[in-house]
Amino acid sequence: MNKFLKLLSLFVVGVLAQQTAGLADGSALRKLLTADEARAWRAVGRLNIGKNSFCTGTLVAPDLVLTAAHCLYDPDTGQPVDSDQIEFLAGWRNGQAVAYRKARRFVVHDDYDLDQHVVLKRVSSDVALIELDRPIRDSSIVPFKRFKRPNVGADVKVVSYAKERAGAPSIEEPCSVLDTDDRTLVLSCTVDFGASGSPIFVIHHGEPKIASVVSAMAKWRDRDVSLGVSLGRPLEDLFDKLKLTDGIFQAHRPGSLSLSEQLGRSNTGTNFIK
Repeated sequence: MNKFLKLLSLFVVGVLAQQTAGLADGSALRKLLTADEARAWRAVGRLNIGKNSFCTGTLVAPDLVLTAAHCLYDPDTGQPVDSDQIEFLAGWRNGQAVAYRKARRFVVHDDYDLDQHVVLKRVSSDVALIELDRPIRDSSIVPFKRFKRPNVGADVKVVSYAKERAGAPSIEEPCSVLDTDDRTLVLSCTVDFGASGSPIFVIHHGEPKIASVVSAMAKWRDRDVSLGVSLGRPLEDLFDKLKLTDGIFQAHRPGSLSLSEQLGRSNTGTNFIK
């Protein structure tokens, strides 16, 4: 792990405790308010989890949604949520989705561990796949291909739903990759609650490809940053796990602390806990 990431790890928990990332000055974050603007991003959707929380998810196959692993655990008990409490709303905008699907099952990366107190190690495996109860067969909703690893300095885009902008997707463009280690990206992108699991895109030969998902927000040298898992091997591991599993999700043993406590968050009663 390089010096940049070591310095970053000293600050991430304290920033999570503040429950805000804030919008950086000059942020390029904007809502996709019109149908024309949102059309290219219909495979990104809001992921409703139970009655009171949500994350962001992205289709990577007609029946598979990619998101952050921590989205799929109850923040108070540390237990995995029931798959029947998960709904994917593809292209959710202004009270309507292009497609609605329930989850059949989900798998999280084998290395993801709620007991892991080294935040960057947890981020490096904070990825999950949700299998939908039925594939989405709609020519206007095209699953995104993946991009294994962007270089430091690469421009990226993030499409997300989040606190106070849950009714329509927002896009931030451009933000950039500030640094990496083997499996973690440090990004200049703005994030807030609800944005967990949001896809981070690289434009490759004119086509947006998903390179990471948002896991956490952090601070480094008074700068707001976001953290994501680098795809590639972690995502291949999840595909392999789906093929091998019998459909029963095996959860990691939760620790004595709640997930909220382990992530450094306090429970303020807000619905936007993911």
